[in-house]
Amino acid sequence: MTSTTSNISILIIEDEGVVAHDIARRLKKLGYDIAAIKNVGEQALSYLSIYSPDLILCDFMIDGSKDGIEVAEEVFKRKKIPLIFLTALSDRGTLERAKKALLDGYIVMPFDNHDLLTATELALYKHSVELEKLAISPAKINMMTTQEITTREFEMLQDICKRLTNAQIAEGKFISVSTVKYHIGKLLEKMEVSNRADALHKIIKMLTT
Repeated sequence: MTSTTSNISILIIEDEGVVAHDIARRLKKLGYDIAAIKNVGEQALSYLSIYSPDLILCDFMIDGSKDGIEVAEEVFKRKKIPLIFLTALSDRGTLERAKKALLDGYIVMPFDNHDLLTATELALYKHSVELEKLAISPAKINMMTTQEITTREFEMLQDICKRLTNAQIAEGKFISVSTVKYHIGKLLEKMEVSNRADALHKIIKMLTT
């Protein structure tokens, strides 16, 4: 499993400001981008109605009428973004509720950077494997585009599903990063989305509903 932290954006849902900013600092140090920090479940869901981060880190106990598991259930219904729980609770009841919410992992606090990196990379890897199982084809993608995608654009989409960075795609195809950016830009334009994450969520929604 190759680490591809570049270009990965993460939403943090945590009601304790000090903890949230400490997690953000750790993630940035590991090479991830912070999409946003939300401290109330309803705020997070409102944010997710507009934006699509690559991953969500969500505390089990958060402010608002919905706890972390209820937020996770809503996320799965709407966008199927990979989600990891942050919790100081390790009792069986909590973990059973978490499993039913179809989470992609959990971290028991306190944790170190290695725990954070491992859980994050595993969740992203699991999500990429699930995307590969959807048997994406040019014909299926063209059903959701304004015009047919090219062979090269489809290759870019396959690499995006594998969570490869622009640099990794360029190296694997022996082309420049600027060429990769051009083809991905055209692909996103045809799919009528603004970023990689939105492209993936659009594919998942079409192929699983």
